Amino acid sequence: MTDLPVALVTGSRNGIGEYLVHWFVDHGYRAIGCSRQLPDWTLDQYEHFLVDVTDEIAVKQMFSLIKQKYGRLDVLVNNAGVASMNHSLLMPVSTVDRILAVNVRGTFIVSREAAKLMQKRKFGRIINIGSFGVPLRVEGEAVYVASKSAVVTLSQVMARELAEYGITVNVVGPTAIETDIIRNVPREKLQRLNDQLAIKRFGTFADVANVVDFFARPESDYITGQVIYLGGA
Repeated sequence: MTDLPVALVTGSRNGIGEYLVHWFVDHGYRAIGCSRQLPDWTLDQYEHFLVDVTDEIAVKQMFSLIKQKYGRLDVLVNNAGVASMNHSLLMPVSTVDRILAVNVRGTFIVSREAAKLMQKRKFGRIINIGSFGVPLRVEGEAVYVASKSAVVTLSQVMARELAEYGITVNVVGPTAIETDIIRNVPREKLQRLNDQLAIKRFGTFADVANVVDFFARPESDYITGQVIYLGGA
């Protein structure tokens, strides 16, 4: 058990997830993370689980251990996600299934199990990572954008379902950030996307953490079912 607030970040091995884990620890949280592979770094006040978010049994086992060890969960950031840049006519169904499984099924399973633990204390913050691809309707990423659109709708419905338990559910939609997920996207395409933003630059991890901080605050208890897209998308 711990008196510290506890935050869980999925997909925490690198990128946005790794940054948020460090951010939570720096701000007085006990941080927990999970991914399909072990990270190549360690951190005090942090525990990592080797879990695929699409595996319902593994996710339930992780939450059972979190409950036994910490007795609480204050914040969940559903950051685990996959993308594939491909024209709709060339997209294999196996890739469609994987994107929807991780981005939608995984977000749902982890959110459901987190809410079960959060409701016991009548407090919780679920923050889902969306994408600026939804409002910009980015070509070549139809399935990824559709999956993130589903995350928005899922979040807004769950926000209504969970409000009575003191749990808020919100979405932050990052712009292109230079992480593994966009490594193979042509630079010219990324620049064209940035040119459609009000603020025409790449996003940063700190930009995402700023909105996560806002949604996670106890004072944000009247803010739920909301989506904040960065960069003026």
